[in-house]
Amino acid sequence: MKHLSSIAAGVLLGLAALASPALAQGSNASLTIVREVDSDRYDPHRSTARSASEVLFMMADTLVSLDHDMATIKPGLATSWTMAPDGKTYTFKLRNDVSFCDGKKLTAQDVVYSIKRWIDPATRSPVAWRAGKIEDIVATDDYTVEYKLKAPFSELLYQLTQSFAVVVDKANVEALGADFGVKGFNGTGPYCWGDWKPRNEFRLKRHAAYKWGPPIYQNTGPAQIEEIVWRIVPEDNTRLAAVMTGQTQVTQYVPYSGMAQMRANKNLRIVESKEAFWTYFVGFKIDKEGVSDPAVRKAMVMAVDQKAIAENLYFGEVEPAYSYISTEALDWNKALTPNLIKTNVAEANRILDAAGWVKGPDGFRMKDGKKLSPVVYGFTGSTWQKLMEAIQGDLRKIGVDLKVQLFDATIAWGKMATQEFDMFGMSFPYISAGDALNLYFPSANAPTPNRMNWKDPATDELLTKGITALNEADRAAAYGEVLTKVHEAAVWLPLYHEPMKIAASARLGPFKAHNIYGCGLYKGLDLKFVR
Repeated sequence: MKHLSSIAAGVLLGLAALASPALAQGSNASLTIVREVDSDRYDPHRSTARSASEVLFMMADTLVSLDHDMATIKPGLATSWTMAPDGKTYTFKLRNDVSFCDGKKLTAQDVVYSIKRWIDPATRSPVAWRAGKIEDIVATDDYTVEYKLKAPFSELLYQLTQSFAVVVDKANVEALGADFGVKGFNGTGPYCWGDWKPRNEFRLKRHAAYKWGPPIYQNTGPAQIEEIVWRIVPEDNTRLAAVMTGQTQVTQYVPYSGMAQMRANKNLRIVESKEAFWTYFVGFKIDKEGVSDPAVRKAMVMAVDQKAIAENLYFGEVEPAYSYISTEALDWNKALTPNLIKTNVAEANRILDAAGWVKGPDGFRMKDGKKLSPVVYGFTGSTWQKLMEAIQGDLRKIGVDLKVQLFDATIAWGKMATQEFDMFGMSFPYISAGDALNLYFPSANAPTPNRMNWKDPATDELLTKGITALNEADRAAAYGEVLTKVHEAAVWLPLYHEPMKIAASARLGPFKAHNIYGCGLYKGLDLKFVR
């Protein structure tokens, strides 16, 4: 009873914090979206956080956009584009009616500046590879951009739809310096920077001049909601209460514990998308003592019960993961499927025994005088708190003393760029095997996002083959080999594949869930209250 009272009190406090005077029945004045975590910054070239992308998609635009099917490229700032026969040069024709939030007109020079800033080593973008191996990018006139590559890049157009590729304003970047994306952002998106209170809320104001939204929307601008309020609510029960009481009108951060309750509520609906993929995992830093032993990593993967996690923590709403990407994703290596590591605690103990890790009086294993006690870093918030507790419990069954350290998202990304930890918790979106593998496994991407420190020349060569392949068979073969290598080395502990499920007030008009980089609301142009 005391525990329940404590939860109720916490929920009430959370709801009090959520209370907003802006909502009025039938009004499109303001819409509140709750989410679990904030981002450390909103600089598109320096953050890989979904929480950053969610806001950046609304504040800025890309050359091309992605349809709801997550496969069809549509116009964005560019009305058309052509590719040279050798696959190395793309020519983009831009709209001539686009302006930034401060009223300045967008030209091809803004695109050139943005892409060059993205790939500039001084920017230290962890996702510069997504721009391809650029020979040069030039503006041939005010509304034409030539994008010249050193080698074909079969995923270029898809990568240019991502939030990392949004067009930024040079004058704004230079004026704000290190505070760019922290104290301001001048974009061309349907919403403009309003006010950011880190770990609390982010207010966006409608961009009144906006009329160049992607053609996947019936409304291409301006946005129908005048103000968007992204509010951080780390605790599951408070988010659920906010949804049930109408304090938030739409969120993809829906607690699965309340999914049945929400589906039965006539004032709510669940909007789902089965396109694209999002996977949760724990990675091993493979050169750190203890987890550098492949037997340890394999045993730890084998000890965790993904099925129980999916059923007990997420009420069967997610899919247990044994693979690093969904087996339904493009270029998944089907030959690998029967060899995936599955839960088997007895075999995990046998592997550790055979590798010389001996259980001590406290039940934890030691070898050469060193206790098997890895440190794992993760994010605060109910998702990772529960996951880490479950993993910690499972690993104790095989004598591993996992030390869990969780950090708020505003500092977690910085902590995970260090070499302080042995393991880390992460989740990520992708469309294809190449999308995932080229993010995490190139040697050049260590120490982040290649936090495993996986440095393998053969992997680098295969990734290059895949990314420059001129036909599907060659691409799939190359990525299939990489998948086999990293799975055999057990460098990740897969946890679950998450579908896209958005809880929405019945007061909102119909809209589709988008899944680009896991950002369900994308540009938000179809959001409006109808009653």
